[in-house]
Amino acid sequence: MIEKVNAIEFSQKWEAAWNRRDVEAILKHFREDAVFTSPVAEQIGFSEDSIVKGKDALRRYWTAALAQNPDLRFQVTKVYQGTNTLVIVYKNQNGMDRAEVLTFSRGIVIEGHGTFSAS
Repeated sequence: MIEKVNAIEFSQKWEAAWNRRDVEAILKHFREDAVFTSPVAEQIGFSEDSIVKGKDALRRYWTAALAQNPDLRFQVTKVYQGTNTLVIVYKNQNGMDRAEVLTFSRGIVIEGHGTFSAS
């Protein structure tokens, strides 16, 4: 189980923070050297390899992504919990299914992956 993290409570706070566009509230759960991957990082021209390294880079990436998505809204539909891992399944403002996979160490995110339905 995820050490010191309540999966349901975390996912509710995660959803609320994204929906109010509060990047700092999201970042407080990430370690300074966290790594995050997402195809969106490449799509918006933030990262050529879809990899974002470090909290400062995450702040810049998410701020840029929010600026390009003024209608962004998430609704959590399922939460999966594993050993030091949390998967938050959600729908975005367009009704598209998405999932975020987060790996924790001592209650803080060390790695994350934004994932999308394969087509």
